[in-house]
Amino acid sequence: MLKTVNILNKRAKFDYEILDKYSAGIVLTGTEIKSIRLGKASITESFCEFHDGELFVINSNIEEYLYGTHYNHKTKSERKLLLNKKELKKLFKDSDNKGLTIVPLRLFTNEKGLAKLEIALCRGKKNYDKRESLKKQDTKRDLNRIKKAF
Repeated sequence: MLKTVNILNKRAKFDYEILDKYSAGIVLTGTEIKSIRLGKASITESFCEFHDGELFVINSNIEEYLYGTHYNHKTKSERKLLLNKKELKKLFKDSDNKGLTIVPLRLFTNEKGLAKLEIALCRGKKNYDKRESLKKQDTKRDLNRIKKAF
């Protein structure tokens, strides 16, 4: 039985308006996948960029594997994302638009045990949009409390 890993980027939904979502594979070494399966990874400050027509996730933090030897990996390095050519072309064309960026939302393992990264094409929110979303959360929380009381 495989343990599923689900590492979220909670800041992304607060800071960005999500337009499109994609699920991408990641090129990893042996000790990186072992650290991810232990849940020792963070994608809160990471983003995606194109280099020579290929998509890379930058600034993702995967801690060193505790039982690794001198073959251990670097904690912060660029990791290549695996997508179809059609998806890559669409993302490249859309990310050239002003104000759009590609942000990772979730790092997870699928039923086969492979690490996947859910990325999204996003537009940055303004401060008044962020305040509005906080108000919605507060009112929703208050309504749930009132419903629970009855």
